[in-house]
Amino acid sequence: MSIEISYLEEVKRKCVHLSSLWMVAATLLFPYFFPEYGRWISCGVFAALLLLTLFSEHDYANNGRYLGRLYGILFGKMLRKEVHPGMWIVSGGAFVLAAALLVNLLFVPMIAAPSLAVMLTADAAAALVGRKFGRHKAPNNKSWEGVIAFVIVGYGALAAVLAIAGAPGGYYLAGIPAVLLAALVELFEKQLKLDDNFSIPLCIGAVLFAASLLPCMQTPESKMEKAVDEVSSTAEKIFDNLSNSIK
Repeated sequence: MSIEISYLEEVKRKCVHLSSLWMVAATLLFPYFFPEYGRWISCGVFAALLLLTLFSEHDYANNGRYLGRLYGILFGKMLRKEVHPGMWIVSGGAFVLAAALLVNLLFVPMIAAPSLAVMLTADAAAALVGRKFGRHKAPNNKSWEGVIAFVIVGYGALAAVLAIAGAPGGYYLAGIPAVLLAALVELFEKQLKLDDNFSIPLCIGAVLFAASLLPCMQTPESKMEKAVDEVSSTAEKIFDNLSNSIK
């Protein structure tokens, strides 16, 4: 059974949500520094954390002494579902990790990273703005203020990650329908019967992937790659100078 949590607990819940933005960084950085297997490192990390989360949630529901107790202290009051002994709860955190794993398996980092960024930021904005300032009712007991917050923050996050990754301009255009579609997915989560933490990244990723198949979507060297190359080149010159001085 679903339970209503206080606005303060909702804020805490979304802070945990936003703390997961490290997943966006991991999605971009692991493949860059380890081109051959970096993507699999990302997948391995997300898979391990997903299993740990599922086990901790199950242990919490069964009054476990260690992982379950720790999980209860950290996240117990943030859960939206009433927990009964023996049940296997699956929180939004598990769906976030499952989505991170799946988008990294399905899409290249330039698509997977902004897909996760939209989910992590826009969903938090919609929930917090909707509960605090929502005045105009939207379907499923949500507000249009929350929907607008989702679109604005979601597109801003998507554009920021695309800029860091040095994506072609076409991705920014594709991001508009992607974020609008994701907003609908979040709005009608109840009808879709799929957690929005899972469905939003897949929705964004699918639209960006479709756009990437267009001939105009060529990928130039990213700004991040240029910056790292410059740092590496500088470090190499310093090392060479030191070596020559010692000789």
